[in-house]
Amino acid sequence: MRRGNRATKPRSQTSRCTRRRERCEQEEPRPPEVCEDCCISTRSLRSLTLLLVVIASSVLFAMERHSNCTPSSSENGVLDVKPLRSLAPMFPAPFGFNAITQSIVPPFICVTPFGSSPAGSDSSYPSGVPPAFPPFSFHEAPNQKPSNPDPVSFATRVVDAHVAMTPGANGSLRASPFSTSAKTPTSGTFWTPSATNVSIDEDEDPSLDDNMPASGRKTKRAGRRSSNQAGSSGTDVKRKRPNKSLNTELPLLSSSSNHPRESVEIVLMTYDALRRRLLQLDEAKDVNRRQDLKAGAIMSGKDLKANAGKRIGLVPGVEIGDIFYFRFEMCLIGLHAPSMAGIDYMTASFSDKDEPVAICIVSAGGYENEDDDVDVLIYSGQGGSGKHDKKQPDDQKLERGNLALERSLHRKNQIRVVRSTKDVSCPTGKIYIYDGLYKIDDSWVEKGKTGFNIFKYKLLREPGQPDGIVVWKMIQKWKENPSSRGRVILPDISSGAENIPVCLINDVDDERGPNHFVYVTTVKHLCHTISKKPLEGCMCLSVCLPGDTNCFCAQQNDGDLPYNSMGLLVRRKPLIYECSVSCQCSFNCRNRVTQKGIRLHFEVFRTKDRGWGLRSWDPIRAGTFICEYAGEVISKTRVEDDGEEDEYIFQATYLGEKASRWNCGPELLEDPDINNSNEVFRPFPITISAKNSGNIARFMNHSCSPNVFWQPVLYDHGDEDYPHIMFFAIKHIPPMTELTYDYGLHGDEAGQQKIGTGFISQRAKKCLCGSPNCQGYFG
Repeated sequence: MRRGNRATKPRSQTSRCTRRRERCEQEEPRPPEVCEDCCISTRSLRSLTLLLVVIASSVLFAMERHSNCTPSSSENGVLDVKPLRSLAPMFPAPFGFNAITQSIVPPFICVTPFGSSPAGSDSSYPSGVPPAFPPFSFHEAPNQKPSNPDPVSFATRVVDAHVAMTPGANGSLRASPFSTSAKTPTSGTFWTPSATNVSIDEDEDPSLDDNMPASGRKTKRAGRRSSNQAGSSGTDVKRKRPNKSLNTELPLLSSSSNHPRESVEIVLMTYDALRRRLLQLDEAKDVNRRQDLKAGAIMSGKDLKANAGKRIGLVPGVEIGDIFYFRFEMCLIGLHAPSMAGIDYMTASFSDKDEPVAICIVSAGGYENEDDDVDVLIYSGQGGSGKHDKKQPDDQKLERGNLALERSLHRKNQIRVVRSTKDVSCPTGKIYIYDGLYKIDDSWVEKGKTGFNIFKYKLLREPGQPDGIVVWKMIQKWKENPSSRGRVILPDISSGAENIPVCLINDVDDERGPNHFVYVTTVKHLCHTISKKPLEGCMCLSVCLPGDTNCFCAQQNDGDLPYNSMGLLVRRKPLIYECSVSCQCSFNCRNRVTQKGIRLHFEVFRTKDRGWGLRSWDPIRAGTFICEYAGEVISKTRVEDDGEEDEYIFQATYLGEKASRWNCGPELLEDPDINNSNEVFRPFPITISAKNSGNIARFMNHSCSPNVFWQPVLYDHGDEDYPHIMFFAIKHIPPMTELTYDYGLHGDEAGQQKIGTGFISQRAKKCLCGSPNCQGYFG
């Protein structure tokens, strides 16, 4: 029983160890493995010591990694703790990332351009922020161009990004919320391990996060390597080169016109055509992606841009008042280079030295800006709060865009300003308005709503510029109180026939209105009896859905519904078949657009030299339905025999170069379903006269650079020779911009007269459109 007593076992074991240790000391030294019982205690003590070292290392490593503060100037050293190489500290990780930290870079480094603030610094700046011009030299980040993305990878990935985290053109570390790669940081930036993303804290569009998880971090996807997996050097994975071999050369991009305005419009038209096609393909597959980023990446990879490089002041081909629905549109034409950041800047050479100066800012509502005044903008600096943060976690710092704005205050250089407003057609969308050139008049630091210091900059609009945001403010007052619109002749020229009143305005001369006509909203067939055969209808329940192979209306339109979910026309077609009375779908079907009538607020106005014209109070997006050309369908014989000249004749025999190339862009996808080169224009025998009866379409004037084109549509009968003539927007059209289409030149060789070195129809008139590529005559 005593041998089984556990209380006596440690003592006997200890005494035996003591005796053996004494013999070991007297005899020749032997390795510790000889004394098995002694090694038990030695190994236990050693394991306990190692465990304590690992725990202490992990705690210190975590405290250093998650610290958001820069070490104070009083700290002369950094505690160098080296954990065991065979172990790695564990940290909480978001979904999709490994929990074991494998990066060999320092956990977190904060580098400022100036270090700690010198003594005697300006008290108007918060603690730790240096004055605008420090008395000692500092290192500026290099001015580098952003890297182009891979268009092929964008066409195959579910979530796409146009730019990875690279040293951006603004001289600072640019991070896209859709990328996970990282490169060498520059001065004034924060280095973060490539497994996570730097939170974008610029003045940006919140809708850019539609495809992001709730955590605000991008998740890894199967079969895709991150920069950590590429190697320990932290460099990016080698990307696949874009395929530059196109079966069909883009004819619109190879236009002979060298005018900057034409180049800008071609780039924007190509971008939007590509984006619309991508959206159509995604809707057919019922997936939600960022088609704007994908289209921009493809065009950037093909180097399809206008105004390469950065500049101070005006951008060739970009006019004040131009509107944009996507930030990438501004990137492709050289107006605002960053696709997300609100401040665009560059390093400019002055007489004394090179300095970063701001060249363009976007006021998108992400910060506490004051933009009620049309000539004054109070702009808040960048930084201090992440895109997903509800509160501002820290004071803003005088670096990057903030530093460039401060330098621009002293250099007095011009800065392009882009304002924004809500897009009523899309609850989460914005419309960006180029408002012209401004200069910074003053700057200061104040406490924001969250209690942290933010930079404020007061910008004044340069005098003598065309109207920009002031037009939008004025139209808003008209919509709230229509009587405030001056020089109104008739409040509604349609007398209630249209869904929205169409006012008649003359603020040019004393003309009291156009000649008398009967206002109608559709065509009347006087001399020709159309086929009574109705269109064959679909059997869709409720609405027609994209991608439904059983939808007969989609089959008639080459397998795709012609309109997207917002009612915008995707591609011009020889003939569009809308749902008819024979269809089982409801009136809310997306394939019923033109038959519903106008949806915009138009006004008929007096021009200075071209009679009456048509414009809209609302911004018009490319692909938007404008109106139908209503009137009387007459025979060609009546047109030739009519002695009195009819200025309101429409003949569906000429389309125009811009309209014929409106589909240009999807070729970049190398889509086998798209082959515009083989698409032949189909003229129609229909002739419409709006002299005696018509609608607002009769007031649209001719232009050699039109913003509207016509599209034949069928929905109420099956006679394909006599479709409805519907007008759609070629491009984004700002409010109060005259709507025009290309009349073309008509007539045969027998009725032509010689003008200069060529021949035109005797009915041709001198063109007064004033566009850069004006043909001189029309009609």
